[in-house]
Amino acid sequence: MTRPRNDEHSTEFGLWLREQPEIRSALGYVATNVDYMWRNYKTGEWMLLEEKRYGGQPRRWQKRSFKILDECAQSDHRYRGFHILIFEATNPEDGRMWLDGQEITRAELLAFLRGFVLPNPDGRFLRDELLNGKEQLEL
Repeated sequence: MTRPRNDEHSTEFGLWLREQPEIRSALGYVATNVDYMWRNYKTGEWMLLEEKRYGGQPRRWQKRSFKILDECAQSDHRYRGFHILIFEATNPEDGRMWLDGQEITRAELLAFLRGFVLPNPDGRFLRDELLNGKEQLEL
């Protein structure tokens, strides 16, 4: 059997998958979902975004799956990366948050979502296509 979820966010299909001995993780099968494919349908720009709550971090096996997706998407010039958004609690209104390991404000998150930009350490914004993919998704 695959490791049971420790939260209440699964679907009935997700629960069913975890109960099937024929596809248990000991045989090499793993599944993960991606929380968001964020896209601007007017410009064609898009990115993948994983949300973690209560300071959670992606697990090693999840990072490996995300890296496969990120590498496959690199050939699309409109792809703007795979990003990890971590909330101290559950959302931008109830605590601090970090985007790709850098603490950001609500305004910076909205700027990022509107323009696919990341604040650099000096507080200025850079287009994320200037960033190295390994910096965006530290694996």
